Amino acid sequence: MIRSFVVNKYISKELIKIIVNTCLVFFCLSFLMVLFEEINFFMDYDVKINIPIMLAILFVPSLFYNMFPFIILISGIWYFLKIKKSDELTAMQVSGMSNFSIIIIPGVLTIVLGILFITLFNPLTSVLITKYENIKGSYEIDKDYLAAITENGIFIKEKNLTKNNIIKSSEIKNNYLLNVSIYEFDNDGNFFRRIEAESANIETKNWSLKNVTVMDSEGKFISENLDNFFYSSMYDIKKIKSLYSNLDTISFWNIKSEIKLLEERGYSTREMQIKLQRSLAFPFFLLSMILLSSVFTLGVRLKENNWTYVFIAVITSVLVFFFNDFSAVLGKTDKLPLLVAVWMPITIIFIFSTVGIIHANQK
Repeated sequence: MIRSFVVNKYISKELIKIIVNTCLVFFCLSFLMVLFEEINFFMDYDVKINIPIMLAILFVPSLFYNMFPFIILISGIWYFLKIKKSDELTAMQVSGMSNFSIIIIPGVLTIVLGILFITLFNPLTSVLITKYENIKGSYEIDKDYLAAITENGIFIKEKNLTKNNIIKSSEIKNNYLLNVSIYEFDNDGNFFRRIEAESANIETKNWSLKNVTVMDSEGKFISENLDNFFYSSMYDIKKIKSLYSNLDTISFWNIKSEIKLLEERGYSTREMQIKLQRSLAFPFFLLSMILLSSVFTLGVRLKENNWTYVFIAVITSVLVFFFNDFSAVLGKTDKLPLLVAVWMPITIIFIFSTVGIIHANQK
């Protein structure tokens, strides 16, 4: 019992040390990569270097969170390779430990890390990425529009050379905005006209409004009950429904409330449902990565050099990333059931890893 506790403590300590070192390397590389990208973005702007640095600091945690499963894969390969080449693995096996028992502690540790990342780190990254988008968005030349979904309805702000408009709608249904109010302002911010419509067909950017009433700034009716009124917008149905294209801004703790809000406004919640399931699957995704790393090291008896394992880690990361995203896309487009799209890649990795571990344990 004491021996098991000492060995388990040693395994945990060594693995955590390797994960921390790998995280530091990835964090520094990610920061430099993002910083160069931000500097390139601000080349045409008269800003100091502190703006790109601040934006890089805000963005990197979100990037780091998305890369963490592959950090675990590389850390696992590094750790198992270390104990294998230092003959610590042989010593553990001589003492009566199987390959499976050696993997248990890293597996439990990655599940704990996954839970901490989802419940604590993810809410932090969502706040940072929201701040990042707000700051960077204020510098984007072509960002003359803004849209938001709130408990009070759908709000859209548009700006062009002749006027500024604010659009409010109660909900979206199929290709229509319902109970539409359009407030028109001139370039000086002076309100001059209001358009009320029962509905607006937004299949294209040339909206077709039904049962329209037009009023001036004082509330006097200019025209009523118009059935053929057209409004030129920067939005169409596709653009409005992609308001949540960056799901990294949504915290794990807010996903369910966002799903409820989108349902009330008539939006598709499929992407948000996939985000929820991927968040719940995150600890198991990390576990599958540590199991996969054990197969590539403990299950191989040949004396490969370190570069072979680097190559294996890179190729595996690319394949897993592609497979995981491809499956998610099938789920978003309704080609696969939502749960199947999210959990299928993890299940396949688990099956492959389990077979590999059993095979290695019989050697």
